[in-house]
Amino acid sequence: MKAASPFSFPVTRATAAKLARLGLTRDADLVLHLPLRWEDETRITPIRDLLPGQTAQVQAVVREAKVAYRPRRMLTVTVEDASGVLGLRFLNFYPSHLKLFQPGESFRFNGEVRGGFLGLEMVHPRFSKAGDDTPLPTQLTPVYPTTAGLGQSTLRKLVARALEAPISETLPAEWLAELGLPELEASIRLLHQPPLDSALAELESHRHPAWQRLAFDELLAQQLSLTAARRQRRSHRTTPLPAQQTLTNTFTQALPFDLTGAQTRAWQEISTDLAQPHPMRRLLQGDVGSGKTVVAALACMQAIENGLQAAFMAPTEILAEQHYRKLEPLLSALGVRCAWVSGSQKKSERTAAWLAIAAGEVDLAFGTHALFQEAGSFARLGLAVVDEQHRFGVSQRLALMHKGSEPHQLMMSATPIPRTLAMSFFADLDVSTINELPPGRTPIVTKLVSDARRDDVVARVNEACLAGGQAYWVCPLIEESEKLQLQTARDTHAALTAQLPELRIGLVHGRLKSNEKQAVMAAFQAHEIDLLVATTVIEVGVDVPNAALMVIEHAERMGLAQLHQLRGRVGRGSRESVCVLLYQTPVSELARARLKVIFELTDGFEIARQDLLLRGPGELLGSRQSGLPMLRFADLERDVALLEKARDLAQHCLRDHPEIAERHIERWLGSRQALSAT
Repeated sequence: MKAASPFSFPVTRATAAKLARLGLTRDADLVLHLPLRWEDETRITPIRDLLPGQTAQVQAVVREAKVAYRPRRMLTVTVEDASGVLGLRFLNFYPSHLKLFQPGESFRFNGEVRGGFLGLEMVHPRFSKAGDDTPLPTQLTPVYPTTAGLGQSTLRKLVARALEAPISETLPAEWLAELGLPELEASIRLLHQPPLDSALAELESHRHPAWQRLAFDELLAQQLSLTAARRQRRSHRTTPLPAQQTLTNTFTQALPFDLTGAQTRAWQEISTDLAQPHPMRRLLQGDVGSGKTVVAALACMQAIENGLQAAFMAPTEILAEQHYRKLEPLLSALGVRCAWVSGSQKKSERTAAWLAIAAGEVDLAFGTHALFQEAGSFARLGLAVVDEQHRFGVSQRLALMHKGSEPHQLMMSATPIPRTLAMSFFADLDVSTINELPPGRTPIVTKLVSDARRDDVVARVNEACLAGGQAYWVCPLIEESEKLQLQTARDTHAALTAQLPELRIGLVHGRLKSNEKQAVMAAFQAHEIDLLVATTVIEVGVDVPNAALMVIEHAERMGLAQLHQLRGRVGRGSRESVCVLLYQTPVSELARARLKVIFELTDGFEIARQDLLLRGPGELLGSRQSGLPMLRFADLERDVALLEKARDLAQHCLRDHPEIAERHIERWLGSRQALSAT
């Protein structure tokens, strides 16, 4: 029995599978599958009028077709019309092509004209059989995003079938008039089938009003979905944790420093949220070294002083253990019972920790993903702190939530989120920002140095360490990769040990056992190691004020967020701090742009904004994007005004016109509706 088509018209199972790879599972998806570009196939250009660099269409008769073997195997075809001769080259072809291009057969060829050795030519032009009586299209031809095995002609036919039905409007006419946007159906049909007089430059730059309508609708669907998720979460009930001013005050007084104004403001926002009867979902963001951990610890104290437990989770063992060892001595002195849970612990130690947590004998549990992956349970979990939240997916955070009865959640990120990203993909969260550094932090000088000057850098490291300082040397990989040919941490450690015999040189990487990593880090903090060769496991959390010099190998291969995080490991004391970015040539355009940004800027928020411009939102969203559809038509930098209008309209729509909101979300997201921030 033939399976029913997911569309309103017949589609084979094989074609449906290919469409599904593009996220096209219903008529509405095809209607919104808009072209990448358009080609003008409405006119024929005589061969004599062709110019190099021009994209054109010719109608010509095959004179000769043969396979050439030098300089490489290719199919060469010579065609002619009444005005001249044109050469064609096909580097990838099948035997059927040779049979197809029989002398005397007439075709239309469309492609870019090049100046060849023997005259003008086209390489891999698109072609179709055509005679003198074959009509020309009357509209521009769309070129759609596609996948292997799904040709443009098939896709065009399927989209045309989907467009046979009328397209219903989701927004009232008076709203569109107020927003200055065209109707949806007119916009969609124009983009699929633009008339000949359309300004292609305006269409392809997405400045056309039709694109603006599509971008607005997409942003509105996102805002409606995330705002609805936020409202739904606020309808849930949980245990309120009002400020008791007991343990929190004692903790603050025990700190060897005063909170900055930004820390105090963020803490007040979090404290107010914890006192609410609905679960807090707040993101605490701040630049490297701004003091987020202390604010998170205060939140834990407010949960504990209300008689509940707290969990402090980090994505790596080295960071989770760093938090534990940094806070445990201070908290234990205040009577707070702490525990450490790690996948690398002995089974007996982990079992004992979980038994104590389940019995309510632990107030604050530190750990990695082991805190939510294992079968252990909390007696009364009231707050979960998730550090470097972008490393954890939606499903992982859900698992932690199931350990308690709707506990409050505080997520932390040292990768600052640009305003437009916070307004869009993080619209379901409340955001607190620490935008100032503690006093006494020294600015970091960043230097770009070619790998050709490696010996000079080694000499600088030797000089700094012999003068009483410490340094990091960061490598991207542990073992040799034939593909990337990157210097490895082990090779670098061996080479530097041989070059710098007077220095005590350590090595730390992700494949060391937890106790081995901790031993190396403790030795570095105690200044028993002068130079620490490391992979990017030291990206976050490591705090050694005496380390004022960092060298980053192959900086051209790292992302902006990672480079900024690594650089933040120095500049934590009174010494002048330097970060040397070693790069290898040649450098790609994207890598050159990244290095320019990190060299010129130290403000993490501006770096994150530049990262958004260079890479799009995916990298900044991290694992979060697994629960959120990415934007296809809107651009967060270009469409800020549309985003603000969509945010305002979403509030009004959900409050006063829920039926419009539901219809709009269904049109745009369907089965891909965003998961709520859990």
